[in-house]
Amino acid sequence: MGRVRIAVATVTSSALVSTVLACAPAPHVVETTLTVTSTQTVTSTAPPPPPSAAQRVPDDLRAKVASLMVVGVANYDQARFALDQGAGGLFIPSWADPALLVEPGRDINALRAEYDRPFSVAVDFEGGRVQRHTQVFGQWMPPRALAGQPDEVIQGSGYDIGRSLRERGVNVDYAPLLDLDVTGLNIIGDRSFGAEPGDVARVGGLFSQGLIDAGVTPTFKHFPGHGRATGDTHLTLATTPPLDVLEGSDMQPYAEVLPSRPTASVMMGHMIVPGLGGGDVPSSLNPEAYRILREGDYPGGEPFDGVIVTDDLSGMRGITDYRPTPESVRDAIAAGADQALWSSGEDLVAIIDLVTSAAADGTIAPERIDAAAVRTQQQLIDVGL
Repeated sequence: MGRVRIAVATVTSSALVSTVLACAPAPHVVETTLTVTSTQTVTSTAPPPPPSAAQRVPDDLRAKVASLMVVGVANYDQARFALDQGAGGLFIPSWADPALLVEPGRDINALRAEYDRPFSVAVDFEGGRVQRHTQVFGQWMPPRALAGQPDEVIQGSGYDIGRSLRERGVNVDYAPLLDLDVTGLNIIGDRSFGAEPGDVARVGGLFSQGLIDAGVTPTFKHFPGHGRATGDTHLTLATTPPLDVLEGSDMQPYAEVLPSRPTASVMMGHMIVPGLGGGDVPSSLNPEAYRILREGDYPGGEPFDGVIVTDDLSGMRGITDYRPTPESVRDAIAAGADQALWSSGEDLVAIIDLVTSAAADGTIAPERIDAAAVRTQQQLIDVGL
Protein backbone atom coordinates (compact mmCIF):
# COMPACT_ATOMS: atom_id res chain seq x y z
CA MET A 1 0.00 0.00 0.00
CA GLY A 2 1.30 3.52 -0.85
CA ARG A 3 2.37 6.01 1.85
CA VAL A 4 0.03 8.84 2.81
CA ARG A 5 1.44 12.22 3.90
CA ILE A 6 -0.70 14.98 5.47
CA ALA A 7 0.42 18.60 5.00
CA VAL A 8 -0.90 21.21 7.48
CA ALA A 9 -1.00 24.84 6.34
CA THR A 10 -0.66 27.69 8.80
CA VAL A 11 -3.40 30.26 8.29
CA THR A 12 -4.08 33.69 9.64
CA SER A 13 -7.69 33.48 10.85
CA SER A 14 -8.47 29.77 11.27
CA ALA A 15 -6.70 26.40 11.23
CA LEU A 16 -7.16 24.57 7.99
CA VAL A 17 -5.95 21.04 7.49
CA SER A 18 -5.66 19.77 3.92
CA THR A 19 -5.11 16.09 3.36
CA VAL A 20 -4.17 14.73 0.03
CA LEU A 21 -4.28 10.98 -0.52
CA ALA A 22 -1.93 9.63 -3.07
CA CYS A 23 -2.41 6.14 -4.46
CA ALA A 24 0.18 4.97 -6.96
CA PRO A 25 2.20 1.86 -7.59
CA ALA A 26 5.32 3.54 -6.30
CA PRO A 27 5.63 5.56 -3.10
CA HIS A 28 4.56 9.08 -3.88
CA VAL A 29 3.91 12.25 -1.84
CA VAL A 30 1.72 15.15 -2.88
CA GLU A 31 1.72 18.34 -0.75
CA THR A 32 -0.95 21.04 -1.08
CA THR A 33 -0.81 24.25 0.95
CA LEU A 34 -3.76 26.69 1.12
CA THR A 35 -3.33 29.99 2.97
CA VAL A 36 -6.35 32.04 4.03
CA THR A 37 -5.75 35.60 5.15
CA SER A 38 -8.25 37.69 7.15
CA THR A 39 -7.69 41.38 7.86
CA GLN A 40 -9.57 43.16 10.64
CA THR A 41 -9.16 46.84 11.50
CA VAL A 42 -9.84 47.90 15.10
CA THR A 43 -10.35 51.61 15.74
CA SER A 44 -9.90 52.86 19.30
CA THR A 45 -11.06 56.38 20.17
CA ALA A 46 -10.29 58.11 23.46
CA PRO A 47 -13.16 59.93 25.19
CA PRO A 48 -13.23 63.64 24.41
CA PRO A 49 -11.63 65.91 27.01
CA PRO A 50 -14.04 67.60 29.41
CA PRO A 51 -15.06 71.12 28.40
CA SER A 52 -12.91 73.96 29.68
CA ALA A 53 -14.27 76.74 31.86
CA ALA A 54 -14.64 78.99 28.81
CA GLN A 55 -16.50 76.27 26.92
CA ARG A 56 -18.96 75.86 29.79
CA VAL A 57 -19.98 79.53 29.74
CA PRO A 58 -23.40 80.05 28.09
CA ASP A 59 -23.42 81.84 24.76
CA ASP A 60 -26.64 83.72 25.51
CA LEU A 61 -25.94 87.03 27.25
CA ARG A 62 -28.80 86.77 29.72
CA ALA A 63 -27.82 83.24 30.70
CA LYS A 64 -24.22 84.38 31.08
CA VAL A 65 -25.28 87.23 33.38
CA ALA A 66 -27.53 84.92 35.42
CA SER A 67 -24.58 82.60 36.03
CA LEU A 68 -22.96 85.37 38.11
CA MET A 69 -25.83 85.56 40.60
CA VAL A 70 -25.69 83.88 44.03
CA VAL A 71 -29.06 84.13 45.75
CA GLY A 72 -30.41 83.11 49.12
CA VAL A 73 -33.03 80.35 49.08
CA ALA A 74 -35.13 79.19 52.01
CA ASN A 75 -36.53 75.94 50.63
CA TYR A 76 -36.55 73.49 47.74
CA ASP A 77 -39.12 75.37 45.67
CA GLN A 78 -37.20 78.64 45.91
CA ALA A 79 -34.02 76.82 44.96
CA ARG A 80 -35.67 75.32 41.87
CA PHE A 81 -37.03 78.71 40.87
CA ALA A 82 -33.59 80.31 41.14
CA LEU A 83 -31.99 77.55 39.10
CA ASP A 84 -34.74 77.75 36.50
CA GLN A 85 -33.83 81.42 36.03
CA GLY A 86 -30.22 80.41 35.43
CA ALA A 87 -28.72 81.50 38.77
CA GLY A 88 -25.17 80.25 39.03
CA GLY A 89 -25.20 79.85 42.79
CA LEU A 90 -27.44 79.25 45.77
CA PHE A 91 -26.80 80.56 49.27
CA ILE A 92 -28.20 78.72 52.31
CA PRO A 93 -29.02 81.37 54.95
CA SER A 94 -29.64 80.72 58.62
CA TRP A 95 -33.43 80.93 58.12
CA ALA A 96 -33.54 78.24 55.41
CA ASP A 97 -35.63 75.12 56.03
CA PRO A 98 -33.16 72.37 57.03
CA ALA A 99 -35.15 70.00 54.80
CA LEU A 100 -33.33 71.61 51.89
CA LEU A 101 -30.23 69.86 53.21
CA VAL A 102 -31.62 66.53 54.36
CA GLU A 103 -34.94 65.58 52.72
CA PRO A 104 -34.38 62.87 50.09
CA GLY A 105 -35.67 63.95 46.70
CA ARG A 106 -36.06 67.59 47.79
CA ASP A 107 -32.57 68.52 48.94
CA ILE A 108 -29.50 70.02 47.32
CA ASN A 109 -28.18 66.66 46.20
CA ALA A 110 -31.51 65.96 44.47
CA LEU A 111 -31.23 69.29 42.66
CA ARG A 112 -27.74 68.41 41.49
CA ALA A 113 -29.09 65.18 40.02
CA GLU A 114 -32.02 66.97 38.39
CA TYR A 115 -30.18 69.82 36.64
CA ASP A 116 -27.74 69.04 33.86
CA ARG A 117 -25.53 72.05 34.60
CA PRO A 118 -23.22 72.65 37.55
CA PHE A 119 -24.01 75.31 40.14
CA SER A 120 -22.46 76.41 43.41
CA VAL A 121 -24.02 76.15 46.86
CA ALA A 122 -22.57 78.29 49.64
CA VAL A 123 -23.03 78.70 53.37
CA ASP A 124 -21.50 80.78 56.18
CA PHE A 125 -19.67 78.29 58.37
CA GLU A 126 -16.75 79.66 60.40
CA GLY A 127 -17.33 77.84 63.69
CA GLY A 128 -18.35 79.53 66.94
CA ARG A 129 -20.83 82.38 66.46
CA VAL A 130 -21.11 81.89 62.72
CA GLN A 131 -22.01 78.30 61.94
CA ARG A 132 -25.34 77.66 60.24
CA HIS A 133 -27.61 74.63 60.59
CA THR A 134 -25.50 72.93 63.23
CA GLN A 135 -28.20 70.26 63.62
CA VAL A 136 -27.14 69.11 60.15
CA PHE A 137 -23.49 70.09 59.83
CA GLY A 138 -22.33 69.79 63.45
CA GLN A 139 -20.70 72.27 65.81
CA TRP A 140 -17.11 73.54 65.98
CA MET A 141 -15.18 75.83 68.31
CA PRO A 142 -14.81 79.58 67.59
CA PRO A 143 -11.95 80.57 65.30
CA ARG A 144 -10.10 82.30 68.16
CA ALA A 145 -10.09 79.08 70.17
CA LEU A 146 -9.11 77.06 67.12
CA ALA A 147 -6.09 79.32 66.59
CA GLY A 148 -4.58 78.00 69.82
CA GLN A 149 -4.69 74.37 68.70
CA PRO A 150 -1.90 72.33 67.04
CA ASP A 151 -1.57 72.73 63.29
CA GLU A 152 -3.03 69.30 62.57
CA VAL A 153 -6.14 70.14 64.60
CA ILE A 154 -6.61 73.43 62.74
CA GLN A 155 -6.33 71.83 59.33
CA GLY A 156 -8.31 68.80 60.47
CA SER A 157 -11.17 71.01 61.63
CA GLY A 158 -11.31 72.63 58.20
CA TYR A 159 -11.35 69.20 56.63
CA ASP A 160 -14.08 67.87 58.93
CA ILE A 161 -16.25 70.92 58.31
CA GLY A 162 -15.67 70.59 54.58
CA ARG A 163 -16.62 66.91 54.56
CA SER A 164 -19.83 67.68 56.44
CA LEU A 165 -20.75 70.48 54.03
CA ARG A 166 -19.91 68.54 50.89
CA GLU A 167 -21.95 65.53 52.01
CA ARG A 168 -25.04 67.76 51.91
CA GLY A 169 -24.23 69.29 48.53
CA VAL A 170 -22.48 72.48 49.73
CA ASN A 171 -19.26 73.28 47.86
CA VAL A 172 -18.41 76.84 49.01
CA ASP A 173 -17.77 77.99 52.58
CA TYR A 174 -17.74 81.72 53.27
CA ALA A 175 -14.85 81.22 55.66
CA PRO A 176 -12.24 81.74 57.00
CA LEU A 177 -12.29 85.32 58.21
CA LEU A 178 -8.91 87.09 57.86
CA ASP A 179 -9.92 90.29 59.64
CA LEU A 180 -7.66 91.37 62.49
CA ASP A 181 -9.13 91.77 65.97
CA VAL A 182 -7.33 94.99 66.88
CA THR A 183 -9.96 97.49 68.08
CA GLY A 184 -12.41 95.37 70.05
CA LEU A 185 -15.08 95.62 67.36
CA ASN A 186 -17.77 93.18 68.49
CA ILE A 187 -18.69 91.96 65.03
CA ILE A 188 -15.10 90.67 64.70
CA GLY A 189 -14.11 89.47 68.19
CA ASP A 190 -13.61 85.71 68.47
CA ARG A 191 -14.49 85.26 64.81
CA SER A 192 -10.93 86.44 64.17
CA PHE A 193 -7.89 84.21 64.50
CA GLY A 194 -6.06 87.05 66.27
CA ALA A 195 -4.46 90.47 66.01
CA GLU A 196 -1.16 89.70 64.27
CA PRO A 197 -1.23 89.43 60.47
CA GLY A 198 1.27 86.57 60.43
CA ASP A 199 -0.69 84.50 62.94
CA VAL A 200 -3.97 85.11 61.13
CA ALA A 201 -2.40 84.10 57.82
CA ARG A 202 -0.91 80.91 59.26
CA VAL A 203 -4.12 79.70 60.90
CA GLY A 204 -6.31 80.85 58.02
CA GLY A 205 -4.08 79.02 55.58
CA LEU A 206 -4.25 75.76 57.54
CA PHE A 207 -8.01 75.93 57.99
CA SER A 208 -8.60 76.76 54.33
CA GLN A 209 -6.36 73.92 53.20
CA GLY A 210 -8.54 71.52 55.17
CA LEU A 211 -11.60 72.79 53.31
CA ILE A 212 -9.82 72.42 49.96
CA ASP A 213 -8.78 68.86 50.81
CA ALA A 214 -12.45 68.07 51.46
CA GLY A 215 -13.56 69.44 48.09
CA VAL A 216 -14.91 72.77 49.36
CA THR A 217 -13.85 76.23 48.18
CA PRO A 218 -12.76 78.48 51.07
CA THR A 219 -13.58 82.20 50.92
CA PHE A 220 -11.23 84.65 52.61
CA LYS A 221 -13.04 87.70 53.98
CA HIS A 222 -13.54 90.65 54.26
CA PHE A 223 -11.11 92.35 51.87
CA PRO A 224 -9.52 94.86 52.33
CA GLY A 225 -10.10 94.47 56.09
CA HIS A 226 -13.01 95.01 58.49
CA GLY A 227 -11.14 94.83 61.80
CA ARG A 228 -10.50 98.58 62.10
CA ALA A 229 -13.85 99.78 60.75
CA THR A 230 -15.93 102.34 62.62
CA GLY A 231 -18.87 99.96 62.94
CA ASP A 232 -20.59 96.75 61.91
CA THR A 233 -21.53 96.84 58.22
CA HIS A 234 -24.54 94.67 59.02
CA LEU A 235 -25.93 97.69 60.86
CA THR A 236 -24.42 100.82 59.37
CA LEU A 237 -22.16 102.39 56.80
CA ALA A 238 -18.65 101.93 58.13
CA THR A 239 -15.28 103.51 57.38
CA THR A 240 -11.79 102.13 57.89
CA PRO A 241 -8.53 103.99 58.43
CA PRO A 242 -6.85 105.23 55.25
CA LEU A 243 -5.63 102.75 52.65
CA ASP A 244 -1.95 103.02 53.60
CA VAL A 245 -2.78 101.87 57.14
CA LEU A 246 -4.63 98.80 55.84
CA GLU A 247 -1.84 98.01 53.41
CA GLY A 248 0.65 97.59 56.24
CA SER A 249 -1.57 95.41 58.41
CA ASP A 250 -5.08 94.26 57.47
CA MET A 251 -4.19 93.31 53.90
CA GLN A 252 -1.10 91.35 54.85
CA PRO A 253 -2.87 88.02 55.53
CA TYR A 254 -4.12 88.06 51.93
CA ALA A 255 -0.59 88.62 50.64
CA GLU A 256 0.52 85.51 52.52
CA VAL A 257 -2.31 83.04 51.87
CA LEU A 258 -3.54 83.78 48.34
CA PRO A 259 -0.45 82.74 46.35
CA SER A 260 -0.58 79.21 47.78
CA ARG A 261 -4.40 78.91 47.59
CA PRO A 262 -5.20 79.87 43.98
CA THR A 263 -8.51 77.97 43.99
CA ALA A 264 -9.87 79.92 46.96
CA SER A 265 -12.24 82.86 46.58
CA VAL A 266 -12.23 86.26 48.27
CA MET A 267 -15.22 88.15 49.66
CA MET A 268 -15.21 91.89 49.10
CA GLY A 269 -16.49 93.80 52.12
CA HIS A 270 -18.68 96.90 52.21
CA MET A 271 -16.27 99.14 54.13
CA ILE A 272 -15.50 102.63 52.87
CA VAL A 273 -11.72 103.04 52.69
CA PRO A 274 -10.34 106.61 52.47
CA GLY A 275 -7.79 106.88 49.69
CA LEU A 276 -9.21 103.89 47.81
CA GLY A 277 -10.36 105.51 44.58
CA GLY A 278 -12.48 108.61 44.52
CA GLY A 279 -15.36 109.39 46.87
CA ASP A 280 -16.88 107.49 49.77
CA VAL A 281 -17.75 104.33 47.87
CA PRO A 282 -18.09 100.97 49.69
CA SER A 283 -15.35 98.56 48.64
CA SER A 284 -17.88 96.15 47.14
CA LEU A 285 -18.83 98.81 44.56
CA ASN A 286 -15.39 100.36 44.18
CA PRO A 287 -13.44 99.41 41.03
CA GLU A 288 -10.17 100.33 42.71
CA ALA A 289 -10.69 97.74 45.44
CA TYR A 290 -11.08 95.02 42.83
CA ARG A 291 -8.11 96.31 40.84
CA ILE A 292 -5.62 96.19 43.69
CA LEU A 293 -6.74 92.69 44.66
CA ARG A 294 -6.72 91.44 41.08
CA GLU A 295 -3.29 92.95 40.33
CA GLY A 296 -1.79 92.29 43.76
CA ASP A 297 -1.06 96.00 44.00
CA TYR A 298 -0.39 96.15 47.74
CA PRO A 299 2.71 95.33 49.81
CA GLY A 300 3.62 91.68 49.27
CA GLY A 301 0.56 91.07 47.12
CA GLU A 302 0.50 88.91 44.01
CA PRO A 303 -2.07 88.94 41.19
CA PHE A 304 -5.22 87.02 42.11
CA ASP A 305 -7.27 85.36 39.38
CA GLY A 306 -9.81 83.51 41.52
CA VAL A 307 -13.44 84.36 42.14
CA ILE A 308 -14.26 87.58 43.98
CA VAL A 309 -17.73 87.53 45.55
CA THR A 310 -19.47 90.45 47.22
CA ASP A 311 -20.60 90.44 50.80
CA ASP A 312 -24.41 90.29 51.15
CA LEU A 313 -25.98 93.05 49.05
CA SER A 314 -29.47 92.77 50.56
CA GLY A 315 -29.16 92.05 54.26
CA MET A 316 -26.57 94.61 55.41
CA ARG A 317 -27.25 98.30 55.96
CA GLY A 318 -23.64 99.08 55.19
CA ILE A 319 -24.68 98.70 51.57
CA THR A 320 -28.49 99.00 51.51
CA ASP A 321 -28.28 102.47 53.09
CA TYR A 322 -25.98 103.42 50.24
CA ARG A 323 -27.80 101.91 47.25
CA PRO A 324 -30.78 99.58 46.56
CA THR A 325 -29.94 95.94 45.97
CA PRO A 326 -30.66 95.79 42.21
CA GLU A 327 -28.38 98.74 41.50
CA SER A 328 -25.75 97.36 43.89
CA VAL A 329 -25.70 94.05 42.03
CA ARG A 330 -25.28 95.85 38.72
CA ASP A 331 -22.58 98.18 40.01
CA ALA A 332 -20.66 95.46 41.87
CA ILE A 333 -20.35 93.37 38.71
CA ALA A 334 -19.37 96.46 36.72
CA ALA A 335 -16.73 97.27 39.36
CA GLY A 336 -15.13 93.82 39.21
CA ALA A 337 -17.14 91.29 41.20
CA ASP A 338 -17.41 87.83 39.64
CA GLN A 339 -20.38 86.88 41.80
CA ALA A 340 -23.03 89.13 43.31
CA LEU A 341 -24.50 87.70 46.52
CA TRP A 342 -27.80 88.72 48.08
CA SER A 343 -29.31 86.62 50.82
CA SER A 344 -32.95 87.63 50.33
CA GLY A 345 -33.04 86.23 46.80
CA GLU A 346 -35.70 88.82 45.97
CA ASP A 347 -36.21 90.36 42.53
CA LEU A 348 -33.99 87.79 40.83
CA VAL A 349 -35.64 88.07 37.41
CA ALA A 350 -35.67 91.87 37.47
CA ILE A 351 -32.04 92.00 38.59
CA ILE A 352 -30.92 89.64 35.85
CA ASP A 353 -32.78 91.83 33.35
CA LEU A 354 -31.19 94.99 34.76
CA VAL A 355 -27.64 93.64 34.54
CA THR A 356 -28.27 92.13 31.11
CA SER A 357 -29.44 95.51 29.82
CA ALA A 358 -26.34 97.18 31.27
CA ALA A 359 -24.15 94.60 29.51
CA ALA A 360 -26.07 94.99 26.24
CA ASP A 361 -25.76 98.77 26.13
CA GLY A 362 -22.09 98.81 27.16
CA THR A 363 -22.57 100.18 30.67
CA ILE A 364 -20.83 96.99 31.75
CA ALA A 365 -18.03 96.00 29.38
CA PRO A 366 -18.66 92.64 27.64
CA GLU A 367 -15.20 91.40 28.65
CA ARG A 368 -16.10 92.04 32.30
CA ILE A 369 -19.06 89.64 32.03
CA ASP A 370 -17.03 87.09 30.10
CA ALA A 371 -14.13 87.07 32.57
CA ALA A 372 -16.46 86.71 35.55
CA ALA A 373 -18.37 83.86 33.92
CA VAL A 374 -15.18 81.95 33.14
CA ARG A 375 -13.90 82.31 36.71
CA THR A 376 -17.15 81.05 38.21
CA GLN A 377 -17.04 78.00 35.95
CA GLN A 378 -13.41 77.33 36.79
CA GLN A 379 -14.26 77.39 40.48
CA LEU A 380 -16.83 74.66 39.91
CA ILE A 381 -14.32 72.60 37.92
CA ASP A 382 -11.78 72.94 40.72
CA VAL A 383 -14.11 71.13 43.13
CA GLY A 384 -15.19 68.51 40.63
CA LEU A 385 -18.56 69.92 39.58
